Amino acid sequence: MPLFITKRKKDLQTSRRTMTDESPPPSTTDPEPNPNPNPLIHPRRVSFEHGLLPIQKLVFTDPIQTLAPVKQKLTESASNNRVGSAAIADVLQISGDHARLVLETLGSVLHSESDPLVRAKPEEVDSVEADLRDLVLFLYIQSYKKLLPRTHKDSAAVADVWPSTSAFDGYLSALSPIQAKFLTFCCPSLILVRSNSRRFMPSQADDEAHQLSYLQKHLANIVSLLGEPVEGEGEESLVLSMEAFEHLGFLVQFGDKGSDVSPLSQATPFFANSDPDMPAVPVPASQVHDWLLQNIASALESITERISGKENGPSDQDDTMSDASAAPNKVAPSGRGPCLIEGVSKTSLVKQGSDLRGRSVKVVNCHDSVIYLLAPLRYATVHGCSDTTIVLGAVGKALRVEHCERVHVIAASKRVCIANCRECVFFLGVNQRPLIVGDNHKLQVKPLSIRLRLDLQV
Repeated sequence: MPLFITKRKKDLQTSRRTMTDESPPPSTTDPEPNPNPNPLIHPRRVSFEHGLLPIQKLVFTDPIQTLAPVKQKLTESASNNRVGSAAIADVLQISGDHARLVLETLGSVLHSESDPLVRAKPEEVDSVEADLRDLVLFLYIQSYKKLLPRTHKDSAAVADVWPSTSAFDGYLSALSPIQAKFLTFCCPSLILVRSNSRRFMPSQADDEAHQLSYLQKHLANIVSLLGEPVEGEGEESLVLSMEAFEHLGFLVQFGDKGSDVSPLSQATPFFANSDPDMPAVPVPASQVHDWLLQNIASALESITERISGKENGPSDQDDTMSDASAAPNKVAPSGRGPCLIEGVSKTSLVKQGSDLRGRSVKVVNCHDSVIYLLAPLRYATVHGCSDTTIVLGAVGKALRVEHCERVHVIAASKRVCIANCRECVFFLGVNQRPLIVGDNHKLQVKPLSIRLRLDLQV
């Protein structure tokens, strides 16, 4: 063998040994997944869905022009930056009952569980009072208009699944069952047209996009209401302290864990990792506004991509229609939004705590069924149901029942709002007086008796 080949072979062997010795040993464990460093911003849906009151004096056509002087007057009467119902009634020119209702509703949707108003008993609400900054944000969003229900694009499919009788489909709702049958016999097309007008709740993605768009439009006003002027520089130079910034958590949150998200300031580049023993330096309001605006734009873009990715496939409502008759127990859990129970028809459905992910639930467009949701919940919404009995476990924050007819609701809840319902019966155990708003007909509200509770346990 030639000498230079032997030498080359030895050099290669030495090189291999050196590389082997210097190389780190292979890992015996799988690498931990890297969490998303840039979570998307989301609207805090609870504030928009359970925090709106039908008090006309609280709906401002120009919120910033109205609330700026209102905030100033409330500040003058505030003690330790908190205001009570008397000051609210005086400044907003509303009744004492309405002012108390403002405090009770705000307490049911606050983002901070440590706030005294959240833990206050009904008789303590007036003495505990509300944080001025939370109150201002609460009053601002009273101008928010919910996304209207939409007609399903496949009317024929809807007619096969949903009942044709509805209290909200025009003058036909006033007809008795005998008159309706007579019209069905004489003019079937009339009833068909009526059934095709059945409307459906917007999807959660649509709702979220609508709420983010509202915040995007009004963000400059909202940030300015939380800002404080720099001493000696006038009203045009506003800054936000970390404490004031945290109150934006009433409207927005980061991540997909609902109420279990970390403090809002920890998601920011200007307050994250602040020393808890030293006050954080206030940040210019313009910087906060630009950063939030950028995050909202990214979230809206993500929602648009998610919706457009489903354009070639069935939509959420289409899935509901296809599943309603074949598999009526449609439960769509969500880590961020409420668990959705939709399209239950002519069946009985029982869900325990292990079946319901998250702390809130929506029961939507269910017909001629019995639904048991035997789990502790924070929020619950019943929308567009008919001829159905719904039994809810303890609802710790708020229950809302809207656009329902001939529905029996059996529930224990801290507060209940009933809107636009007809011929419904409510067996309620509540801490606060039920709030009944809108166009309601022939409602019965009864106490949740001990005998009824025992019957449910059996």
